[in-house]
Amino acid sequence: MTGSAAPAGRASGIRRGLTSYGDEGFSLFLRKAFIKGAGYSDDALDKPVIGIVNTGSGFNPCHGNMPALLDAVKRGVLMAGGLPIDFPTISLHESFSQPTSMFLRNLMSMDTEEMIRAQPMDAVVLIGGCDKTVPAQLMGAASAGVPAITLVTGSMLTGGHRGQRVGACTDCRAFWGKFRSGEIDRQEIDDVNSRLVGSVGTCSVMGTASTMACLTEAMGIALPGSASPPAVTADRVRIAERTGTEAVALAERGTEMSTVLTRQAFENGLRVLLAIGGSTNAIIHLTAVAGRLGIRLDLEDLDRMSAETPVLVDLKPTGTYYMEDFHRAGGVPAVLRELGDLIHRDAPTVTGRTLGEELDAAGPGFPSDIVRPLTDPVYPEGSLAVLRGNLAPGGAIIKQAAVSTHLLEHTGRAVVFEDAADLAARIDDDALDVTAEDVLVLRNIGPVGAPGMPEAGYLPIPRKLAEQGVKDMVRISDGRMSGTAAGAVVLHVTPESAVGGPLRLVRTGDTITLSVSRRVIHLDVSPEELIRREDELGPPSPPAAARGYRKLYVSEVTQADEGCDFRFLQSTELPDRDAPRDVVHPRSLIQEPG
Repeated sequence: MTGSAAPAGRASGIRRGLTSYGDEGFSLFLRKAFIKGAGYSDDALDKPVIGIVNTGSGFNPCHGNMPALLDAVKRGVLMAGGLPIDFPTISLHESFSQPTSMFLRNLMSMDTEEMIRAQPMDAVVLIGGCDKTVPAQLMGAASAGVPAITLVTGSMLTGGHRGQRVGACTDCRAFWGKFRSGEIDRQEIDDVNSRLVGSVGTCSVMGTASTMACLTEAMGIALPGSASPPAVTADRVRIAERTGTEAVALAERGTEMSTVLTRQAFENGLRVLLAIGGSTNAIIHLTAVAGRLGIRLDLEDLDRMSAETPVLVDLKPTGTYYMEDFHRAGGVPAVLRELGDLIHRDAPTVTGRTLGEELDAAGPGFPSDIVRPLTDPVYPEGSLAVLRGNLAPGGAIIKQAAVSTHLLEHTGRAVVFEDAADLAARIDDDALDVTAEDVLVLRNIGPVGAPGMPEAGYLPIPRKLAEQGVKDMVRISDGRMSGTAAGAVVLHVTPESAVGGPLRLVRTGDTITLSVSRRVIHLDVSPEELIRREDELGPPSPPAAARGYRKLYVSEVTQADEGCDFRFLQSTELPDRDAPRDVVHPRSLIQEPG
């Protein structure tokens, strides 16, 4: 393929988006003069340009295979007659982003969008992997409007410790819990620290990174079979090469993301999220991406799907196995095949074929203990459930498939922590008045309150209870938790406490009822008492920020049910986009028990 790849009437290749000097001919002349300094010929510069987002970073081991992926994508682009040009953007890693990578996700999305807009490319390959990088890239590319295809970096390999197979990061939490409870000593925790991560790549369980990888494939914005190959395998490199080739075809067709990421595609994504036992974080990310395209995702739709979509994938943290096992078991196509009519088979994909056509081309499946049939699921319902009640009038999320069974229906006394600092100061204090039947409540860790909605919602079991053998407790917060975590953890309580949500009214000693079967999270306090407490507290006082990105974030971020995006980045076609959803009037939120 040579020459123009853009639709008629639109400039293509190196001629796209010329810098304006008042003379278009001179603008092109100057651009070509500079890039020829890098050794390009006129023949090369006449090809369709495929931009490749390079998120390699020494601070991001999840993207440690970036050089190999870049080489393979470029090879695929050249084979198809295009000109590959890579360019850098922000790179985010969970453990190397302070205060949290979620705080910086929107910044990365803006960087991605503006670099795609600013530079001439007929299509773009989005290479990402770590939790927030894939959603940030999808958000930015959706707004930029250039044909795009996602390539995930792939999961890490597992390791071994004393004859036991281990992998990040569910096992990280399990071993740390054993260390906190005194089951293992300092020598063993130091030893296992070097065994948990077997290679570069994203977490080897169904955490947020693996979840987003699976969802991009299920939604058709990544190649079939691309989600599961581990980072350091030949399969991953071959997928990268093919992604480059498909990017040239995308440019030729001029297929924009909105053509692929339809409402049907997002529904397929939600359906697969439930079936794979995926991360709670994916709900926020899908909502944000959809909002860039003018589509509002409804938590009620998710809950309806959950009732009819069992968990089919036996991976940690809801199951037993790891991502490399999932790959050998057939990956996402195996899941889609088992879901059958629950999937929109006529949804388009980046290949130009429908999802159903790609599944038919993939051939028949095979029996597996890892990807189960609908008749023999890992869990009878979807992995996630939506809760509502006077504590969460805007909704809250629980990963029901990862909850200890005896806590699915629970009433207990609240033990309240004001913020993350208060939690750190008191959670291991022997004087803390707490029992295993209590409900731990952490507030002020939402989008505005933290800011950045950190993964602190997975509150640690108080040390004195851990030493008694307690493994799980009901925990409630307006924050998030890692997709690699498990337990009776109620998350994304909306509206958050910092903007006036009812979570700010809870006091230690109150009684809280959790009923997953009834989808209820309720503070057992009378409406009159809640009004009295509200009057006593006065209006909420969200944290102020003096300058920079932090000031922008605090003033513009939306709540979890809108994807924690910046309102000014959402599509103008999004229903109710301009409604004052962040302004909370507590009296209107007080509900009678139901």
